[in-house]
Amino acid sequence: MSIIMESMGKKRPRPRRSFTPEFKAEIVELCQRGDRTLRQVSQDFDLTETAVRDWVKQADLDAGARTDGLTSSERDELAQLRRENRRLREDVDILKRATAFFAKETR
Repeated sequence: MSIIMESMGKKRPRPRRSFTPEFKAEIVELCQRGDRTLRQVSQDFDLTETAVRDWVKQADLDAGARTDGLTSSERDELAQLRRENRRLREDVDILKRATAFFAKETR
């Protein structure tokens, strides 16, 4: 009996899926057309409402209809700058260690 109760209360996590930009654009277009709600579109295509809502928001940001977030190009630039910043911090750390090593050797 307890096995049945445990399985009823727990949902298995959905595996992470990836979608093409073209597919996302089609879903956003369906939502913006207005003949179906966001919930209906997400159910029809077996998507989470949160994912579809995020895609619609991102499309609005990219189109300039919203200003409360980053556009896709700004997100890409931010990610690239973060990667570069991390690499430069690692380079500085390596140089600090090398400087300390050679300072000990010259004494």
